[in-house]
Amino acid sequence: MLIGDIEKLAELAKIDLSDKEKEVLLKDMDGILDYVKQIESVEVPDIKLDYANKNVWREDLPASRIFSREQIISQFPDSQGGFVKVKKIM
Repeated sequence: MLIGDIEKLAELAKIDLSDKEKEVLLKDMDGILDYVKQIESVEVPDIKLDYANKNVWREDLPASRIFSREQIISQFPDSQGGFVKVKKIM
């Protein structure tokens, strides 16, 4: 990783970094990448996965829904004259 990479990341993140901060981040990123390389080098032979991923499909059918005005109004805490009463907003 180079300083230019750190500058590009800082630009994408919309942050300003001093030269010292760039150097510190470069050192940290190099350490992280070295650690990832170390993890990648570990060999794990004969792994058997005990899970299976599968999709569960269902037929998408339209559901019949019948709503009446009275049914909708009855679900609200307050109504008057066949209208739903709500709190004043303004």
